[in-house]
Amino acid sequence: MDDSEVGYDAELINQHLTADVTFEEKYRPQYHYSPKINWMNDPNGLVYHQGTWHLYHQYNPFGTRWGYMSWNHATSTDLIHWEHRPVAIPYGQDEEEGIFSGSAVVDHTNSSGFGDGNGAPIVAVYTSAYGGEEPYQAQSLAYSTDGGITFTKYEGNPVLTFEDPNFRDPNVKWDAVNERWLMVVALPLQHKVQFYASDNLIDWEYLSDFGPAGATGGIWECPDLFPLAVDGDPDRIKWVLHVDMNPGAIAGGSGSQFFVGDWDGTRFTADPEFSEEDVIWADYGTDYYAAISWNNVPEDDGRRIMIGWMNNWDYANEIPTSPWRSAMSLPRTVELNEKNGKVWIIQQPVAELEQLRSGTSRIGRVSLNSNIEDAEISGKSYELLMEIDPGNSTLAGIKVRSGNGEETIIGYDSSTETVYADRSISGDVTFHESFVRTSRAPARLIDGKVRLRIFVDWSSVEIFINDGESVITKRIFPEPESTGIRFFADGGEAKFTNIEFHEIKSIWDNQP
Repeated sequence: MDDSEVGYDAELINQHLTADVTFEEKYRPQYHYSPKINWMNDPNGLVYHQGTWHLYHQYNPFGTRWGYMSWNHATSTDLIHWEHRPVAIPYGQDEEEGIFSGSAVVDHTNSSGFGDGNGAPIVAVYTSAYGGEEPYQAQSLAYSTDGGITFTKYEGNPVLTFEDPNFRDPNVKWDAVNERWLMVVALPLQHKVQFYASDNLIDWEYLSDFGPAGATGGIWECPDLFPLAVDGDPDRIKWVLHVDMNPGAIAGGSGSQFFVGDWDGTRFTADPEFSEEDVIWADYGTDYYAAISWNNVPEDDGRRIMIGWMNNWDYANEIPTSPWRSAMSLPRTVELNEKNGKVWIIQQPVAELEQLRSGTSRIGRVSLNSNIEDAEISGKSYELLMEIDPGNSTLAGIKVRSGNGEETIIGYDSSTETVYADRSISGDVTFHESFVRTSRAPARLIDGKVRLRIFVDWSSVEIFINDGESVITKRIFPEPESTGIRFFADGGEAKFTNIEFHEIKSIWDNQP
């Protein structure tokens, strides 16, 4: 069906639950979350509750392009295997209300009064995007008393409005120090975020603004604010503000940045090294956007875990997948580590991914001098770890999903001291003129080497550099037969060591 002809039909809101899909469609991610059918964008309402990880996300129940924004829902017990659930908060047809991005919290004390006496309610705080002759955005509430499966909209919506009609993406958390709810919300066209506080999730008090700062080449969206301990030291707490920007990101189009600083209960102040022109990008690739973190992660876990939309608004509606569009990144932990007197933001794939490893291979040292060598390994879905000693080469690295005249090139460039990912001949690149881009991330040599941890799926690559000091995420669309892996070195000799290859099992093998 032509998506331009797709309209609202209440009877089809949950058609995804009975959709006949195999999870083996061309380009279907095998270990990244994707909806069974139709369009998906931002992750929303990430919350952990009673042993279950909840992933809500922007969704069009009726087609594979953006529209009729609703919150769809998936659940997991391990952050890896996902079960598709009914749409949690559907588009409001009568009110012309799009259910835009937001967050969710477990209201343990029932401060909102939404509980029914049978346990803490889950409260979703989201943007109501009202249509009509004068569209505007405001913040609204919906609550669940059945563990996050069904939601009831608060009859007093919206609970927060502002004079700027572009006012969206509320992210709410419990501020334990000040014992109140804290909201950060975006003013996209002003390149600002605002902070509000509440005792009950309903009545909100304005606190302060932050911005413009850092990168301001596009609109600001989907903020997140959270504390982190430097090197795990509870006496060295810093606050991290994550803000998305579109367009104008370092890799082109959509992207996101970090600020690190202090929160005094009212105002966020960025540290100078994180607020000048040297922007700290969350990802140096083209396809990591709208990332937010999970709320209510148990204290005995203690991780700050984020997930992002693996797409880019430049071409999001055009990527060549069917009957679904878009996928999520791998879930990542975010930490602050001090190295050589500098505080680094470190992102790593969650440890739970290791349970998907199978068919492990370890390869001895590979030495190349201005040539290419086929590896003994190959595949479409795997994890590859290695160290590159660039020696006197100008470029050295690996070519993945190689075959049929196509390949994705991942390498270290000695002249720029960067790791790069080149998808110019990665497969289908014809669907949009902006898709062909090479992404670069800063990469220092540690003891003369750069460490790479590469995740390759049926339509993506994610590259964690030097144990997560920087990351590159990119979508690719190769032919299924393109499974080769090739080492290369240009302009001199390079060595590849500590090479590990892990096939990764599909998370969809046991789907009903």
